[in-house]
Amino acid sequence: MGKDVIIACDFSSAEDTFKFLDKFSGRKPFVKIGMELFYAEGPSIVKEIKARGHKIFLDLKLHDIPNTVKKSMSVLSRLDVDMTNLHAAGTVRMMEAAIEGLTREDGTRPILIAVTQLTSTDQESMEKDLLINEPIDKVVMHYASNAKAAGLDGVVCSPLEAEKVHNTCGKDFITVTPGVRFADGDIGDQKRVMTPAAAKEIGSDYIVVGRPITAAADPVAAYERCVKEFCD
Repeated sequence: MGKDVIIACDFSSAEDTFKFLDKFSGRKPFVKIGMELFYAEGPSIVKEIKARGHKIFLDLKLHDIPNTVKKSMSVLSRLDVDMTNLHAAGTVRMMEAAIEGLTREDGTRPILIAVTQLTSTDQESMEKDLLINEPIDKVVMHYASNAKAAGLDGVVCSPLEAEKVHNTCGKDFITVTPGVRFADGDIGDQKRVMTPAAAKEIGSDYIVVGRPITAAADPVAAYERCVKEFCD
């Protein structure tokens, strides 16, 4: 499996999204559609971006009772996205139900990954807000193991945890890592971050990069820099 850079298209409208994507003449980067854009534009934005030839990571982080997640994933499977996700905190049974719903009649399905802990969460907030007192690394590895047991393809995790996830769940278990910033960039509201080159070094399979590309003076150059540092 080749490494890839996924651009987080965290825009609030189709107009802003296509204005951004139009800058990439001749290139079709892998893009992430998150809650903001999906809630603003609905399934049509997924279909339009897919029709343009982009791979899509639909980042909606489902977390509900198993039957609701199963039915929701069945709907999402019809959008022909390449990757989607849910919260591992929803239990193994919920994750198993998600796969049941996501799998099409011909046996195919998008890559399904689980969120372990958000990259904005650190040890202090996990203990104070979530009443989880175990070390964050232990929690992430437990959630990752549950995701693998449920039959998922991988997890979303901090790049700081990617190597440990592979050691725990195997090298073929996919790690999708947000929280990536350039060495000379602002870390924003992320707590657990790493550069593209460092993420490559420790074995991240995909990196998700938002503002360092979308807010850059030259987004295409910033994307190319990410690809060079992470994929080459």
